Amino acid sequence: MSTIQFTSDQIRPVKSNTAPGGVYSTRNVSKTSSLGERYHTKQGDVEEEGGKLKQEGDIKHKQVFSGWLLLWLAYQATGVIYGDIGTSPLYVYSSTFSDSPSYDDLLGALSLIIWTLTLIVSVKYVFIVLHADDEGEGGTFALYTLLSRYANITKRDPKEESMVKMERYLSTDLKASERSVRTGLEHSRFGKTALKVAGVLGVSLIMSDGVLTPAQSVLGAIQGLEVVNPNISSSTIIGSSCGILVFLFLIQPFGITKIGSIFAPVIIIWLSFNASFGIYNLVWYDHSVLKAFSPYFAGAYLVRNRTDGWKSLGGILLAFTGVEAMFADLGAFSMRAIQLSWMCFTFPCLLLAYIGQAAYISVNPAAYSNPFFNSVPPGMLYPSLVIAILAAIVASQAMITSTFQLLSQIMKLSYFPQIKMVHTSKIFHGQVYIPFANWLLMVGTVIVTAVYNNTTSLGNAYGVCVILVTFITTCMVALVALLVWRLNPFIVLFGLLVFGALDGAYLSSALLKVPQGAWFTLALAVALSSIFILWRFGKEQQWAAEASDRFQPSHLVTTGADGQLQLTSAFGGNPVTHIRGFGIFFDKAGDMTPTVFIQFLSKFLATPDLMVFFHLRPLSTPSVAPETRYTVTRTAIPNCYRLIIRHGYTDEVVTDDLGLLVLEQLRDFIIREGAPLVHAPSDKAPDSTSSESESEEGRGEGVAARLADVQRAYETQVMYIMGKEQMRIRQRTGLVRRVVLSAFLWLRDNTRSKMASMKINPDQLVEVGFVKDV
Repeated sequence: MSTIQFTSDQIRPVKSNTAPGGVYSTRNVSKTSSLGERYHTKQGDVEEEGGKLKQEGDIKHKQVFSGWLLLWLAYQATGVIYGDIGTSPLYVYSSTFSDSPSYDDLLGALSLIIWTLTLIVSVKYVFIVLHADDEGEGGTFALYTLLSRYANITKRDPKEESMVKMERYLSTDLKASERSVRTGLEHSRFGKTALKVAGVLGVSLIMSDGVLTPAQSVLGAIQGLEVVNPNISSSTIIGSSCGILVFLFLIQPFGITKIGSIFAPVIIIWLSFNASFGIYNLVWYDHSVLKAFSPYFAGAYLVRNRTDGWKSLGGILLAFTGVEAMFADLGAFSMRAIQLSWMCFTFPCLLLAYIGQAAYISVNPAAYSNPFFNSVPPGMLYPSLVIAILAAIVASQAMITSTFQLLSQIMKLSYFPQIKMVHTSKIFHGQVYIPFANWLLMVGTVIVTAVYNNTTSLGNAYGVCVILVTFITTCMVALVALLVWRLNPFIVLFGLLVFGALDGAYLSSALLKVPQGAWFTLALAVALSSIFILWRFGKEQQWAAEASDRFQPSHLVTTGADGQLQLTSAFGGNPVTHIRGFGIFFDKAGDMTPTVFIQFLSKFLATPDLMVFFHLRPLSTPSVAPETRYTVTRTAIPNCYRLIIRHGYTDEVVTDDLGLLVLEQLRDFIIREGAPLVHAPSDKAPDSTSSESESEEGRGEGVAARLADVQRAYETQVMYIMGKEQMRIRQRTGLVRRVVLSAFLWLRDNTRSKMASMKINPDQLVEVGFVKDV
């Protein structure tokens, strides 16, 4: 069933006031004859569109910064990324030990902390994992999309294909082992599914942590007030925590640059306090703990304590919670900014903090229960308390930012509906804010805070997601090293064994927390993963149903012997009549025949006098220069053109005078196409010069006549013709498949954009409805 509405109102050009659309002033063109069938174009004369429709600028390229911009970005990264991992000194020792530790056990725990921060954070993440970006984007899903560009392991949305740069190596360029791994992945349905699930699960785990981390950090910060006032009530703590959480999410629309710049001083002061306190305690108490830099003490600790030592790894892993945000937030910052801020500031401060606390605890073993505040130098308790509370509140920003970054990635690859996403910086293109995710996170964290109501309960659910994400990252980076970087397989295997063993040891210990509360975050991650995979499955079925409509215009329409348009024999061969006016058909893909045009033509056997296939191509830049913004080409259908408008995230294209913009671009194209060639001076015969002048004069008359007909079609009426596709589940579909597709269609119907929200005169909109079976 389809609905169609035409308007008889004449739409005349009006000079536009919307600069972002790039509308130029109109020209006066004399009116001559009607457009009709004056300009029949042979198919062989139509220029090939393929090379013109795709440009290098359509493909996203990562930004590279240097100088002051790099330092500014590193400053922001400090305020956003390191709040979580930077506040770990508040509770690592108290989470590791259940009783006053012996000197040897203290040295062993310190050695484990030092080498874990060195190997897992500095070596693995900062110097290896951050290099495995997908054009500047990080996270497990970025690893998956990176692999999908070097191996045929996924289907792509047809409208996104032109914006993806495939870089699959020739088989002859790969070693035998690399070739066998890639072939195994590409031909294994299980392997491709496992890789997809791993990438999606990594995203879901971080988002689950995004619900838990703000509640944990803010609740812990407010509970820190008990140091000053032990009689503070539980309801006061919970109420204050919820209020701060709401405020934290209310400021997210300001963007990462502003938030990071405000939060950075808090984290810098906090880490500086930790470093200076560490040096103080090292000098005044026990400098012999520096022996912990020897890995011998870490090994001896595990051998001596056996099972208890293994279980205590669940507490030591809290020293690097937040490391997953370092990679997930890569798109908002950059590899060099994160490396600079970690290696030059955060890492040394954290090492000094843990070493100084160990030096104090070695003299005062009972201090392990509250290691930071017990080891504060005299006179610094209250300043430390204030900055610790502020730092703990800021700590949740890392996971909030990660959620926005990762959700933008999965939307791009069609694992989640296209919801509103706001770019918050014109300088740093990867910094985004997603309102829907922000408010959903806010509700989730407030509920979790109210239900769990103390950090002990939350702590049992904390840490499992982090180490599971690092383990998935290790495995996926190993594949990247083989298929993308083409490293020696033995080097890759060695790295996989070393880092896999480290991750595995911590993961096995952390899994003990599952019955005690970690089941919550795992269950939430599984639920999110199911939604993502369900949406992707539905989209793949939709693409399969739409595949029959993907062909060039010449396969649909041809010119008969009498010069009239008619459908090709494959579509019935019926003659095509004309509707007076200017028809703009909205095109999702921008390279084939728009589905809405196919449906319009097959149902009504008529076309407007002048037709434009209109495609918007969003780019990951603030704005697109006018000289590269528009691409106009002719199609194989007479009087039909294709217009692609490339736009940045600050450009506004669909406005009330969109028709005027299309008209101007079409007229400019006709003028350029009909412009006479400029020849170099030469000694040509007079007859030759005369014939060239006549030819150019005739070409000029043809251009003028065509421009006049374009103007007449525009003044008659402008129609914006859009498709409204409905999906219907096929008969005799199995129960499980029917349930899954029904859920997908429900999500689709409730998240798709509405025509009423477009900034176009509704009297000019034409909606063509059609149904596809899935």
